Amino acid sequence: MMKKDIALGKSLLRYVRDSRDEEKAEKFNLKPAVGIAAPQIGVHRALICVSVDEEVGDEVETIEMVLANPKIISHSVQKAALKFGEGCLSVEGEHQGYVYRSARIKVRAFDVMNQEEVEFRANGYLAIVLQHEIDHLGGVLFYDHINAENPWEIKENAIIID
Repeated sequence: MMKKDIALGKSLLRYVRDSRDEEKAEKFNLKPAVGIAAPQIGVHRALICVSVDEEVGDEVETIEMVLANPKIISHSVQKAALKFGEGCLSVEGEHQGYVYRSARIKVRAFDVMNQEEVEFRANGYLAIVLQHEIDHLGGVLFYDHINAENPWEIKENAIIID
C-alpha cells in the first residue's frame, strides 16, 4: 500500500467524521455522510471509507473503516433496504424508493489504517453502507437499484431497516 493511499484514506475519514459533527459541518458547509469512495472526489483508486454508528446492547459503537480493493465475496439471498431510501454526496436532488441490497455480506479488503488484509461479515445498516460505497468503485449509483415502475414496492421476505 502506497503512502498516498494512507494519506487519502485519512483525508476521506476526516471528511466523514467532520460531516457528522454538527459544528464542523456547518462551519465548512459539509453534507452529512456515513461513507465516501475515492472516485467521488475524482481519485481513480479502489478506496472507500465508512463511519457508521451501530447499537450494541445499550451502547452505540462507531465502526470506522478505510478499505482498499474491497470485494464482496459472498452475500445473503435475503434483501434489505432503508425505510426512507438512500442518499449520496454525488447525487443532487431526491431519488425516492427502496434500494434493495443483500442483508448480509462477507467482504475481503485491505485495511488501510491497520495495513493488513481483512475478511469480515457485515449485516443490516453497515452492510448497506458498504455495498453503497463499493458500488461507486464500479460506477453504480444508488438510484440504479430503485424499481422505476414501483419505487416503494416491498419485496417478499425483505427487511426494511428504520
